[in-house]
Amino acid sequence: MTQQSLTGLRVIDASRVLAGPYCAQILGDHGADVIKVESPDGDETRSFGPPVKDGSAAYYHSLNRNKRGIVLDLGREAARDVFWRLVAGADVLIENFKASTLRSWGVADPEEIGHRYPRLVHCRITGFGDDGPLGALPGYDAAVQAAAGLMATNGEAEGPPMRLGIPAVDLSTGMQAAIAILAALQERNRSGLGQLCDIALYDCALSVAHPHLANYLWSGTEPRRHGNGHPNLAPYDAFETRTGWIYICVGNNRQFRTLCEHLGQPEIAADPRFRSNLARTEHRDALTSILRAALAGIDGPTFAEALLRLGVPCAPILGIGEAAAAAHTAHRAMVLEQDGYRGPGIPAKLRRTPGRFSRPPPRQGQHTQEILRELADGPEDIAALERAIAPGETLPQST
Repeated sequence: MTQQSLTGLRVIDASRVLAGPYCAQILGDHGADVIKVESPDGDETRSFGPPVKDGSAAYYHSLNRNKRGIVLDLGREAARDVFWRLVAGADVLIENFKASTLRSWGVADPEEIGHRYPRLVHCRITGFGDDGPLGALPGYDAAVQAAAGLMATNGEAEGPPMRLGIPAVDLSTGMQAAIAILAALQERNRSGLGQLCDIALYDCALSVAHPHLANYLWSGTEPRRHGNGHPNLAPYDAFETRTGWIYICVGNNRQFRTLCEHLGQPEIAADPRFRSNLARTEHRDALTSILRAALAGIDGPTFAEALLRLGVPCAPILGIGEAAAAAHTAHRAMVLEQDGYRGPGIPAKLRRTPGRFSRPPPRQGQHTQEILRELADGPEDIAALERAIAPGETLPQST
């Protein structure tokens, strides 16, 4: 097997739930040796279901492939000593511990970890950061969506604020964390030093509040909800056809003229109210009404594909099952099925050193003995490490 982009990189994933594990999985997909550290209770996403099968949830499986697993009760000093030995031999630590938890371990400030291990890239993921008016307070995706204005911009114009249907804050945080880690590793090639990557869900939520935050900062006007519409573009909306819903995305005047010609109504594009995007957004309601009437009797999927081939972004609105079964999904390998694993594919496709599936998500503590053998200086040290993390217990055999 050819080496991957991150082959040789060791990552300790001591995070839980979504953002951190997703970040670590990205690194694992591209060849990093990722060791997932769990408490005896396990990552809570193992029970985020339904669906749950064989004692583990799809939620957990979609975030933890390409990792090895070890259980450490970090409430015990002896187990923490093992943890710090793991960190000492790693390139990257990803964690989302509470600041109070770190203090109880004798780490007064998260930056102290970098002082102990100068080459370590330490990625710390929190809800709001460790300081400031909301510093050290807990943050889950939906609560941060609310606090960062995302819910206020989502939903129907006359309806209530609405949570985004995906955990966009956690997912964007995981991506930003991966970017930060790779940037810090690149800088380490020059300086020989690691650094702290301070990644807060709150910051990441504000960074993706586009274009609403940018519009507000320029205009001072509070954005209003547009439902399926776009605050800056028209027509950019969902439309019902005879055979289902489609979404039309018009980004310029040429695309608008093409849409009108494909509808057999070029006169719409010649209407002074609709000759520019600014005019179309000003007369959005009138334009939407005209297009709804024109589209109501057509075959949606056929129209959408033909329009797309004419250069106007458009697609039928599919269900998740339909999208998963789509021919282009298969062509892009975005449903990954291998060795009993079935989950989302790898989106970042490197041509020379591609990401790949190398191991399924670990059972809780599955690789404990294997990892301890790598960490130990000899047989006696292995026995001491086993006693440190599981006094009086028999560890599961690594597989």
